[in-house]
Amino acid sequence: MYDFGLVGLGVMGRNFILNVADNGFSAYGYDLDEEKVNSLKTEGGDLEKVDASTNIKTFVKNLKQPRKIMLLVPAGKIVDSVIESLLPHIDKGDIIIDGGNSFFTDTDRRESELQNRAINFFGAGVSGGAKGARRGPSIMPGGSKSAYEHIKPIFEAVAAKYEGEPCVAYLGPKSAGNYVKMVHNGIEYGLMQLTSEIYDVLKKGGDYNNDELHSSFAKWNSGRLQSFLVEITSEIFKQEDDFTKGRLVDQILDKAKQKGTGKWTSQNAMDLGIPVPSIDIAVSMRELSALKEERIKADALYDRPVVAHMDKAILEDLSEKALYFSFIITYAQGLHQLADASKEYGYNLDISVIAKIWRAGCIIRA
Repeated sequence: MYDFGLVGLGVMGRNFILNVADNGFSAYGYDLDEEKVNSLKTEGGDLEKVDASTNIKTFVKNLKQPRKIMLLVPAGKIVDSVIESLLPHIDKGDIIIDGGNSFFTDTDRRESELQNRAINFFGAGVSGGAKGARRGPSIMPGGSKSAYEHIKPIFEAVAAKYEGEPCVAYLGPKSAGNYVKMVHNGIEYGLMQLTSEIYDVLKKGGDYNNDELHSSFAKWNSGRLQSFLVEITSEIFKQEDDFTKGRLVDQILDKAKQKGTGKWTSQNAMDLGIPVPSIDIAVSMRELSALKEERIKADALYDRPVVAHMDKAILEDLSEKALYFSFIITYAQGLHQLADASKEYGYNLDISVIAKIWRAGCIIRA
């Protein structure tokens, strides 16, 4: 019998389940795609603690009770569909964990419906991307506190560690975990927008080339701006393009997409009456960037502003200060929203605990 079950063996799911097995827990996966099941078996071939199936009955039958089943599938109707497919086969007291970016009100609905069946439901935000899922993500769970005790040993083992302390903690009842992950992503939107704007200032206002941009961001990453986003920004400037003789960053279209979590953060902040202008603007700028054809037409009609170039040393110093200040402001806006939402929705969030579990593993770690 296996300690942990995981539904959805895409890159994130496969990496997470291998992480579980690496940390001493047996894990069983399930996916309708036989190729993904076989990929897991191949990659986990040296691990006796990993197996998978395309048959949901076989999957459930192989799990220890109370069953701990995590879903790493796209948010929305697919989550409901997977839950419905599990219900005929699981028992009272079993635990279902949604590890995707589900909207928090969907999590409240699902928790209420499953509570009526005596099934425990968790919304657990997972941040760190595919690499984090494999080597240690930041995990943000919310749901039944008593049921969390069954999940806690596994989550603490697989989570990222900061000075030995796991970057996971029980956050609160109902959708507390999904809500915290939503705001985490909203903050991420803000930080990414600010980083791109400073890049634009240095490139156009200081005429920086890619090597100089790499040097500046790398230097900032060794100081008070040390963070995952500043680190990977510094690295992108050195990345050669596989298809041209230039750098990859110069080939990337200035057109962004979004999955919805930043928008949800902004919308919910408005519902609560919380000002989060850095996050609001970041969402709007992504939407504006998507209007590529309109921007090309406007560029042909209007003159560009004349940029007065500054001394590079002065510009770099001012840019570092501006980015540092703006990062702090963006975090403050997100934490303000969490504090007020905690009162509104009865989460009883501990902001200091949230800050601690963001210190490693997650995208906004800093």
